[in-house]
Amino acid sequence: MSHAETLIVRESRLRSLVKSLIYRVVSLIGTGALTWVITRDIGEAISITLTIQVFLLVLYYAYERIWNKVRWGRETETIHPLRDSE
Repeated sequence: MSHAETLIVRESRLRSLVKSLIYRVVSLIGTGALTWVITRDIGEAISITLTIQVFLLVLYYAYERIWNKVRWGRETETIHPLRDSE
């Protein structure tokens, strides 16, 4: 096994960003609806919702990047180098 390489798969920064954005859209809709139900003021609901969403987008992205550095719970795959044909 001395000739084997271990491959650890990690998410790219772009993948983390795209996941964050998609999650934020879903969260934006939910937060906006809930905020409007509570305030009954569309202007206030939009302002509160956008402020919360920007903050949570940054927080979630940082969270994902930190977890990407944690090895716990990841599976690795052993790759054997190709051998020359004889």
